[in-house]
Amino acid sequence: MLYNIIVGVIAVICFLLIVVVLLQPGQGQGISGMGGAGAIGGGGGLGARRTADLLSKATSILAAIFLTLCVLANFAIDRGEVDRSILQEGVPGGVNAPIEAPSQTQPAIPQQQDQGNSEDDGEN
Repeated sequence: MLYNIIVGVIAVICFLLIVVVLLQPGQGQGISGMGGAGAIGGGGGLGARRTADLLSKATSILAAIFLTLCVLANFAIDRGEVDRSILQEGVPGGVNAPIEAPSQTQPAIPQQQDQGNSEDDGEN
C-alpha cells in the first residue's frame, strides 16, 4: 500500500520535473521571453534572471525529492513471506551432506574411432 502511494508521488514529481526543465531558458529565451515579464509589469516582476534562478532551484528541489522517494520506494516494497533466500537456506541435506559422484554421461569431446587397419594406410 505504501509502495503504491510512493510510486504515485514519484509519477507526479516526474511530471513536474519535466515541465520545469522544459520551461528553463535554453539558447534563446525561456518563459521570461514569452511575455511573462511583460505581463507582470514591464520587467519589474519576473525577469530573465529571476525566472532562471527560480526554475533552477525548482529543478534541484524536485530532483532531490525524486531521488529520495526512489530510495524510499525500495524499502517499501512488499516482499511477502520470503524471509531467506535460496543461498541462505544452504545445501539440501545440510553442509555435511555426502558429495555424490557425477552420473555417467557422454564426454564433451567425441572419441575418435579407428576407421580401419592403420598398418594398411601407408604401405602400398
